[in-house]
Order: sequence, then structure tokens, then C-alpha cells
Amino acid sequence: MEIEEPIIYEVTYNENFYKNFQDNLYNLSEKDRKYIENYPTVYIIYNKMGKIFTIYVGETIKIKNRTYQHLKQDVKFREDFKNLADAKNSMMIIIAHHYFNKSLTLDIENRLMHYLSSKDNTRLYNRSTNPQDSYYLDWELEEIFSKIWEKLRVKNSELFPDKNQIKESAIFKNSPFHKLTSEQLDIRQEIIIRVTSLLSQNKAGQLLLIDGEAGSGKTVLMSSLFYELSKLSQENSENPVIAKLGKKQYLLVNHDEQLKVYRQLVQKLKLSKTYNEIVAKPTHFIKTISPKEKVDIVIIDEAHLLWTQGKQVYQGKNHLKDILERAKVVVAVFDKKQVLSREQYISNEEYLNLVHTTNLENNYFHLENQLRINANHQTINWIRTLIDKQNILPIPHDEQYDLKVFDNSLVMYEALRKKALDEGKGLSRLIATFDWPYTKGKKTTEGDYWRVKTKELNLPWNLQLPVERTEKNKAWAEQKQTINEVGSTFTIQGFDLNIAGVIIGPSVKYRNGKIVFDSSESKNIKATQRRKVENGKMLDISNYLLKNELNVLLTRGG
Repeated sequence: MEIEEPIIYEVTYNENFYKNFQDNLYNLSEKDRKYIENYPTVYIIYNKMGKIFTIYVGETIKIKNRTYQHLKQDVKFREDFKNLADAKNSMMIIIAHHYFNKSLTLDIENRLMHYLSSKDNTRLYNRSTNPQDSYYLDWELEEIFSKIWEKLRVKNSELFPDKNQIKESAIFKNSPFHKLTSEQLDIRQEIIIRVTSLLSQNKAGQLLLIDGEAGSGKTVLMSSLFYELSKLSQENSENPVIAKLGKKQYLLVNHDEQLKVYRQLVQKLKLSKTYNEIVAKPTHFIKTISPKEKVDIVIIDEAHLLWTQGKQVYQGKNHLKDILERAKVVVAVFDKKQVLSREQYISNEEYLNLVHTTNLENNYFHLENQLRINANHQTINWIRTLIDKQNILPIPHDEQYDLKVFDNSLVMYEALRKKALDEGKGLSRLIATFDWPYTKGKKTTEGDYWRVKTKELNLPWNLQLPVERTEKNKAWAEQKQTINEVGSTFTIQGFDLNIAGVIIGPSVKYRNGKIVFDSSESKNIKATQRRKVENGKMLDISNYLLKNELNVLLTRGG
């Protein structure tokens, strides 16, 4: 049976709301009026100042009662509602559907927040997320939401553009408003409970460790957790412990591209006016925060990128230990198979000790499910067998995941460009093993770009082509010009691509029926130079790091 169209009803949002609401309501059919007035609805309050839309998304079972609360009560103690009520051009869109129940409206609300917060010209006032688990009619969510969005797009294409355009952004892919899996929801709730308990006990230097492989949903979980903890730290929150003892919160990531995305999210969602401070790189945090003035909560995304030895810019010996000295509670997400350089190296013994000690305190969590690679079991097994066991199996048939092997890099690049430019797969990029020379910030001796050169292809390495001003704050994979560059693990790690074209260079060879790694062919000195360990011995860990490099590259595409 075909799903009915949603009911979209727009009215001015100001002190005349009730009169306008009733007057215009009679333009609707009796059936539509009933669904608007007496059934669960989702609503969007918005206004536009210059080029920026400020937005609040909500859901309710009684739209007139909820609007009265916003206009008469919330304005007294919430600046955001006062701004919306006082603005001259504020509007309210009310959405109804005969399928709406409480769980479905919460999911529609969350989905609208997800899409609207991913646009360049929006600022969201919402304070919490409400992703739902399974419920009656949840299988209709996708179709109902698509119908709602298309109707909204007819009304206002600037605020509600093409869905595919939004879904291409890195902010969308890292948004805290993703519908979490049951596994992610359970872990998020357990972490909030543990953080609450540890803060109330006034303990310091407590580590919660989340373990998961590439594509298991670590970054989405961290984004959602950071958003929830930020909201719980505000006055009148449902968690008085975090509201009182968890106000100083930081998110750290040792990756320039991920840092850009997190700062954009914090700015858009108005989590802090000092978003450049609360979202930072670990070294900056360690240098600016004293162990005597501990912060309350630190979340570390991509904790496998933390340094485990000193450098010229970092005089300490271990990022994680220094962060633990400066925080009451640290939540870190880790994947041992994504350690990429000698300065990040952690021995298997040290890693297992971290797992053991956190597990003893009920502070260890594991993400099992594969979410990025939208493939059948046979395809995922093919990828994991190639990486983990270094064996190549016959390529499986898969209706939903396009896996192709090319013997000509130019043909692969042309196929990828066609997908990116002609078929709406915009977040598709060429990436490669670090087997061609590159020095960031410098040109070659000939004054040319550093290039990836194969028999058929000659393209610049990443971060070299001129960047338009409007593109500078975007992640590398989102910038328009990067379709004409080749990315490395250092720009693409942690990101989802629609399609990844992977150039496997000479550091990866096939010998006697197995994949082997040849460090003499790699130009990544962070992987090939020996690492000094605690006993003073210089350890060759290049095989481990080059294997991890291949793992990161082969798990980007979805």
C-alpha cells in the first residue's frame, strides 16, 4: 500500500501565532486539521538573518500547547527562544502524517536535525538528540522522511536543498544526529552512566576505552557522545551530576582534517563560543591545561594517533598519560590497526594492558559491527583476508558494493571522476600508499608539485592545488579541487568516502601467493625509520605500519 503524503502547514511565529494558526487552519481539509491539532507532529521554527538560518526542530503531541510553552515560558530563561520569538521574520512549519507515533516523530525530528545541521548556512538551537531503537512502523521511516523533505523543498529550496547535496558533506557523515545502532546506543548510555559515577566519586585520571576497527562507527559515536555530554552539562539538565561536576569538556583529535570537521560542528550547534579551544589537538591541550587545574571530561577521537614519544613540538613522552594527568575522566576510542607512524607506536603488551586495566574497572567497550562498508559478508571477508592474512581470494559477487581491480590507474581515475561528477557520488577520491616523495609546504627542486606518478597517471599529492576561500574550512575530501589530487592516509584517515580509488604502490608486493610489504619502496619515513623502545633497543616496525596503511586505505569506501 502506498504511503500517504505528509501534511505541511506553515504559519508565522510571533505573538499573533494563535490567531494566524486558527485562521489559516481552515484552508486545510477536516482530516488534515485533525492530524495537525490532535495528533503527534514535528515542527521547525526558523528565521533568516543575512545568509544564515537559525533553527529549532521539535516534536509534540499537542502543537498549540507546545508553542504556548515556547512563546510564553521558554523565552524567559532561554536566549535562543527569545531570539526566535523577537525576530521579525520567524516562521513555524508543522509536519503531520497519519502514521506518526511518538517514536516515529522523534526519529523524524532527529533526521531533520541531522540534515539541517549539515548545511553551510544553518545554526541549530537544539539541546538533545532522540534516536530511537526498533518500534512499530520504523520500516517506513526512510520513505516518510523522503516525502517530507521533498515537500519542504518545494516550499523553501534554500533551507531544504537536494538531500544528496547534503549527504556528501563530511559534517553529515560525522554528525551527532545519526541514527545510532543498538550497539552504539547501548555503549553511549553505558559511558554516560560511568562518567556520571566517576565524576560523583571525584576520581581523577580515569580512562574509558572504546575499541573498534575501521568503519565500526567510532567517530559517529564520539560525535554523539560529545554532543550529549555537552548538553547534559548545561543548567537544568536531566543529569545534575554532569551539570554540576562535568562542565569543563574537551574533544581532542590528532588529525588536522578531523579537527576542521569537529570545529565546524561545535560552531554550528552552538556548543561553545570558544570552539577553537574546546576542540583541539592533544599537544595544544597539554601545553595550555595545567595538571593542577584538571578539566572534567576529555573525549579523544582517533586515540591511535596519539604520540607515544616526544618530538620537537612536544616535550612529553606520552600524550595519553599527559592527558590523564589533566582530566578527571577521559573517553578514548582506539584501533590498533590504524596506528600509522613510529611516534604513535604502542606495543602489543602495552595495548593489552590498557584493555585489561579498563576492563577490570568496567570501563572497556568494544564496537563489533561494520557500518561503513555497505557490502555483503563475502566482500567484507575478502577485504579483511587481504589485509589481515595477506591472502587474495576470488572477488565475490555483491549487488550492493562495487569492488573492482584495475591494472591501469588512469582508467580507474577516469571511472572515479565519472562517479564523482556525473553520478552524484561527490565524496569520491583517489588515494594511494605513501610510495612517492612528498614534503608538505615545499615544492620540488624543479618548482613543481610533488606528484604520484604511475605508468599511466601523473597527479599532484594532496594539499597542494590552490584552494578557493569558501573551501578552506572544509576537510580535504570535500574540497572541489581535490578530485584532481591523490590523497594519503594522513588526509583521509577517519573519513568515509562514497567511492575510494586506491593506488597500491611498490611498497605492497605479491610474492609466492601472499601480499608482502617492502619498506625500501615506501617514502613514509614515519613508517620506515626504526622506533626506540623502553629498553633503548631500536625496533623495525615498518611491516606493521605499512600493513596498517593498507588497512586504512582499503576501508574508506562505502
